[in-house]
Amino acid sequence: MGAVPVYRWRLAPDGLATRRQLRALGLRPGGQDVAAQVERPRRRRGPLVAYLYRIDAAKPVREMTPARWAALAKANAARRTCPRCRLDVGYCIPTSHGMYGRCLAAEEQRAAA
Repeated sequence: MGAVPVYRWRLAPDGLATRRQLRALGLRPGGQDVAAQVERPRRRRGPLVAYLYRIDAAKPVREMTPARWAALAKANAARRTCPRCRLDVGYCIPTSHGMYGRCLAAEEQRAAA
């Protein structure tokens, strides 16, 4: 990456944007190197760093293909399905629990008995 210019928070020149800002404009970095970075100082830890990319070198976001939509739907369905009872519960099951609330309660009752 080499040496890149470092700017203080909110003082970066026009024509540079973060990944999120590019995405809001319907753009992506498109393989370009980091053009600069901004640092926001914090009291007890190191500074927050955001990498900046040139807007004029950014490319449009790729369109979602039917295969990508299908893969995304399949991944989301897997996150909603309880691994124990195989029921689609309609929301993403927290990874901290790993299973549907009723299955979790039944598991805890069995462990307590």
